[in-house]
Amino acid sequence: MTEQEFRLQADQALEDLQRALLPMADQDGFEVELQNGVLQVVFEEPVATKFVVSPNAPVQQIWVSALSRSFKLGWSADRATFAVGEEALPTLVARLAREQLNA
Repeated sequence: MTEQEFRLQADQALEDLQRALLPMADQDGFEVELQNGVLQVVFEEPVATKFVVSPNAPVQQIWVSALSRSFKLGWSADRATFAVGEEALPTLVARLAREQLNA
């Protein structure tokens, strides 16, 4: 994948992730902000916390920093998504958000 192709795929993945998280954010009272190619998921309750989801072009990965952990997701061409193991980006971030909300 070229750097330009990566950037296009990463931008689309972050926009799709934002759309996927908005209903959960409205229901559970957290914010989802996409600015300058970085998605932030901001929680006030039960503890003030921020998740950061950002593309890393040199290694062609999307990095997720959440719950004191780091996840590095590579492009899965056969699944047409960024994933770590069997978990796709939207599934991973939604799972981490549920863990945060139940903390």
